[in-house]
Amino acid sequence: MRIKIENLNKIYKGGSYALNNLNLEIPNGMFGLLGPNGAGKSTLMRILVTLMKPSSGRVLVNGMDLAKHRREIRSMLGYLPQDFSFFSKLKTYEFLDYAARLAGMKNSAKRRTAVEQMLEEVGLFEARDRNANKLSGGMKRRLGIAQALINDPKIIIVDEPTTGLDPEERIRFRNLLSTISTRDVIIILSTHIVGDISSTCDNMALLNKGKLAFAGSPGELVKEAEGNVWLIKATEKEYLEINEKYPVISTIPVDGGWEVQVVAGDINGYYGEQIRPNLEHAYVHFMENRLNQWSNV
Repeated sequence: MRIKIENLNKIYKGGSYALNNLNLEIPNGMFGLLGPNGAGKSTLMRILVTLMKPSSGRVLVNGMDLAKHRREIRSMLGYLPQDFSFFSKLKTYEFLDYAARLAGMKNSAKRRTAVEQMLEEVGLFEARDRNANKLSGGMKRRLGIAQALINDPKIIIVDEPTTGLDPEERIRFRNLLSTISTRDVIIILSTHIVGDISSTCDNMALLNKGKLAFAGSPGELVKEAEGNVWLIKATEKEYLEINEKYPVISTIPVDGGWEVQVVAGDINGYYGEQIRPNLEHAYVHFMENRLNQWSNV
């Protein structure tokens, strides 16, 4: 499976670009789509799942043009939107059975077996008789991914899947997606939470203001930040100055002041040392530099 996006634009009334000449290839496995709010991630997701048409450009799925083969491609899709709601009077298994019917599973016996297997896979079998809208936030997200997976799709698209989840549920959800990604599928994970990508995705793209800012592996993005991440030991007064001068990633109180992680080319005489960057550091470094470049164009 491969998705190829060519010269894709989405222009709204008034001339604002949600997507601006986007070119991108998405291979098998887990693919992360990262960017700040308003970057164009959700617009791209809605185009890929055929809920929105682009203004120009095209999307090819295994060589099929999305504009010409919408029905065939739609049958290959599983989608978990950011805002996912349930019918208030359906139990968990009833909702998943309904989703399976919508996905085209007409044989009741096969559908029942698939529903039970999927509830087991996402850890909801014991909650199958509970009303879907009474589940916890983490359980609702698991039920959401279950409905996206129920008919064995080849392309799975999840939009901001871990927003609002506690750390344990976030890890569980990421592990579930990683397990699924070992199959012959594409999983596109759209998020603004950097940790969701660094722990699961082999390939990623970074969007900003509808444009492609970066495409490659998380490791390649991290490499660009080497030599630009610092751990500074600062007094209270210095901390206030540093917070004004540099992008601050984290602060930890210590005796006599603070340990502050910043992204910067140099730290202008403050007492500190360079540290190895992670994807969060790299994201901030890249976006700060790219935003500065674009603002000067």
